[in-house]
Amino acid sequence: MPAETGLRAMLGGWPPAVLDPAGPYSKPVTQLSWALLVGGGVVFLIVLAALGIALWGKRAVRDRLGGDRAIWIGGVAFPVVVLTVLLAWGLWLTSDLQARGPRPGEMRVRVTGEMWWWRVAYLDGAGRAVVQDANELHVPVGQSVLLELESADVIHSFWVPQLSGKMDMIPGRRNLLRIQADRPGTYGGQCAEYCGGPHALMGFVVVAHTPESFRRWHAQRLAPPPPRDRGRGEALFRSSGCAACHTIAGTPARGLAGPDLTHVGSRRTLGAGILPNNPGTLAGWIAGSQAIKPGNRMPDYKQLRADELNDLAAYLAGLK
Repeated sequence: MPAETGLRAMLGGWPPAVLDPAGPYSKPVTQLSWALLVGGGVVFLIVLAALGIALWGKRAVRDRLGGDRAIWIGGVAFPVVVLTVLLAWGLWLTSDLQARGPRPGEMRVRVTGEMWWWRVAYLDGAGRAVVQDANELHVPVGQSVLLELESADVIHSFWVPQLSGKMDMIPGRRNLLRIQADRPGTYGGQCAEYCGGPHALMGFVVVAHTPESFRRWHAQRLAPPPPRDRGRGEALFRSSGCAACHTIAGTPARGLAGPDLTHVGSRRTLGAGILPNNPGTLAGWIAGSQAIKPGNRMPDYKQLRADELNDLAAYLAGLK
């Protein structure tokens, strides 16, 4: 595997492939995008041709193609007809992208945008959160998933280009968006609305499983947490104040300000899609997250010694 491809896989399909649809809700957006790109190119060529005729064309040709008739046809009728057809076709093509409510038995996930990461909650049939996660969404292949998009602070925008279009996340409002992956894989996403600070480093990962693999993953997440290691790593987690901001199921850590870390060791990335997840990057993130993602809300833990960082990172990496 080439180094670039391996890094792309580790970072969750980053950067996102904008014009490579992998599901039915992204294909209309891609078709419309190609139509706009090709149409814009054609119009640009027409303008260049008109400019060439106006500057260097023979007078007889300019007289024949110019005048009031050219203004009415090229300046009024042509754009009105083209834009009207494009509007009608675009509205018809994207009519199914705006979700209006859950379908019977449909999987539902609530994604909340926060400065500058994503809180993920898998919902049951009654809309209750049964599994918590962060910066990563797991879905079954071939099934539509209804996303309930919210914001905890400012306006964000959810965008996984291979699976659907963009949808804003507005404080005090819940917007609905459907996504679907037709092939297994890892798909990168990005906040598409400037939200201050490290907005450009607010990534997202969607992992599409085969139905059997997803059932195993979901059952594992619903199972009671296994007994946790009570060694030095967990002791450091508690004594360093990490539990004030983070939750780890099965332990006294119940903080809500930061991402849930119950299964942090199984995530593909750290820092909302910007680092591959392994003990080394975990230690680096804990010690100096501000150097990696300036402005994020996690302080640097420079007071920890190297051996303490390694023990703490090993503990977190073991939370599968």
